[in-house]
Amino acid sequence: MSENTLAGKTILMSGGSRGIGLAIALRAARDGANVALLAKTDTPHPKLEGTVHSAAEQIRAAGGRALPIVGDVRSDDDVTEAVLKTQGEFGGIDIVVNNASVIDLSRSLDLPAKKYDLMQDVNVRGTFMLSRTAAPILKDAANPHILSLSPPLNLSPKWLGAHTGYTLAKYGMTMATLGMAAEFGPLGIAANTLWPATTIATAAVQFALGGDAMMKVSRTPEIYADAAYEVLVQPSREYTGQSLIVEDVLRAAGVEDFSRYAAVPGTPDDQLFPDIFL
Repeated sequence: MSENTLAGKTILMSGGSRGIGLAIALRAARDGANVALLAKTDTPHPKLEGTVHSAAEQIRAAGGRALPIVGDVRSDDDVTEAVLKTQGEFGGIDIVVNNASVIDLSRSLDLPAKKYDLMQDVNVRGTFMLSRTAAPILKDAANPHILSLSPPLNLSPKWLGAHTGYTLAKYGMTMATLGMAAEFGPLGIAANTLWPATTIATAAVQFALGGDAMMKVSRTPEIYADAAYEVLVQPSREYTGQSLIVEDVLRAAGVEDFSRYAAVPGTPDDQLFPDIFL
């Protein structure tokens, strides 16, 4: 694993109240990073654990500084306010993590128009606007990164036709990120995407993909967090414009045994459920 550190670095993340985003925040917090969370979850959800405030408490307990910001990544005003608040609180921004995402695997004829619009607004527009708004501040950081939790572009009909609305939204995140890698590269800002080879045991997987049975054949969010960490400590002028896979990143960092990441200890790797888009 990398000997570099995120100590003193400032991360601005969309979402992050729970799941993968929170795991990434806690991994950075263990180094002493500053983490600002732009999230809607101000009060507890009836079915989902965690709020932006409880996440902030966990970040502080892990050793980091936290700035919970209640807002919606779909709102330009909220995004601008989040960027300015983060800069004001911590003196700059080193990293943007585009974590907020909406999932709906409905077929095209079954997907409500409002849900299509929501996925486009949060996944694609949210990624673009948060990254764009933070870029003028990111460029002044010593090692600035944009990281989007989205898959590589796979134009196989298997994925293009499986759930077209969701596929468009996730590929849109990736295209926005890779576009910014090219556009902001001369400024020294890295932009990469990161996606797992197996499903991850989160509430989204439980409610949208396969319930408890799917959770048992998934890996924990910590594998995503460890891979994200490895990406974010790389030199930004050299490590950019890539659609990265979680397990490949960790292998490159020297990790050979992934058994500790199994949601159910002892589950063999060949019994884990492969994630979509790969």
